[in-house]
Amino acid sequence: MPVLHNLVSNKELKARMLAETEPRTTVSFYKYFTIADPQAFRDALYRALTALQVFGRIYVAGEGINAQVSVPASRYEAMKDTLYAFDPALNNLRMNIALEDDGKSFWVLRLKVRDRIVADGIDDAHFDPSNVGQYLKAAEVNAMLDDPDAVFVDMRNHYEYEVGHFDNAVEVPADTFRDQLPMAVDMLKGERDKKIVMYCTGGIRCEKASAWMKHNGFDNVYHIEGGIIEYARRAREQGLPVRFKGKNFVFDERMGERISEDVLSHCHQCGAPCDTHTNCVNDGCHLLFIQCPACAEKYQGCCSPLCMEESKLSPEEQRQRRAGRETSNKIFNKSRGLLNMTMKIPTPEQK
Repeated sequence: MPVLHNLVSNKELKARMLAETEPRTTVSFYKYFTIADPQAFRDALYRALTALQVFGRIYVAGEGINAQVSVPASRYEAMKDTLYAFDPALNNLRMNIALEDDGKSFWVLRLKVRDRIVADGIDDAHFDPSNVGQYLKAAEVNAMLDDPDAVFVDMRNHYEYEVGHFDNAVEVPADTFRDQLPMAVDMLKGERDKKIVMYCTGGIRCEKASAWMKHNGFDNVYHIEGGIIEYARRAREQGLPVRFKGKNFVFDERMGERISEDVLSHCHQCGAPCDTHTNCVNDGCHLLFIQCPACAEKYQGCCSPLCMEESKLSPEEQRQRRAGRETSNKIFNKSRGLLNMTMKIPTPEQK
């Protein structure tokens, strides 16, 4: 029986991946369907994908599967065939291939069992996540964008919306998807006669959100098939105008795929036009924020002068500083602001 989890250090695994000569294809996919025994499903899938040298992050739950992976290009079709045959619900599973991809996003396969594939906070036995809104393909999306009776709703977080979105799309300003769901219902209660179009990165959040809106009495609910990734790919293939502006944030080391040349956001430190996300290099922080090249040089990749100072200390001194200090949200967001997120208030011993 093979070991069903990784035993090699991340450093060595990353080095092995970088030494590979064959290109990799980065793919995301998801499916809502009932999995009776998530642990057994997970273990069998881990064996099958490990044999194909698939890397990435996969969540399995009783409600389905959610994955972002990379696979050697020569084994992409074999991976598809494996997934299609693995469970009847996965036959002809839609694959969202990354738009900008160097194949270096993942270096290990992490396959975990969770309560939900998307944390939604829904505790309603009558909610049916399979009763989703109508799918929209690329041409239909563009037509809806010109429809005065259509309201586009962005079901991503602020840091995603900030760097890219459809024109006039409604932002739901909550910090988490579980908070966005009831907020979206409340925000749109006066728009029940409109066409509600929901979208997200790859489709998984807006699909569940569309079902939630229908559950709450909205009749004309739509969502973009395959999310922004699939919309941009199909629009380009079909020679259609790509109406999404800016970058599409992605949850791997790339942190973004450029869809258009528009730069919609600004450096969180100096305000210059910029849409490059980074993580503060201070190990005690790792805040996700937008930083321009000038500020990256000025602050040495840190989010604040205090983090810049702290990053230069010895590991022991860093641990002493962090002891007892509250850990703040690791993502800059609209509701709290960069100043509150990056100011590390010293403890009395540090003053």
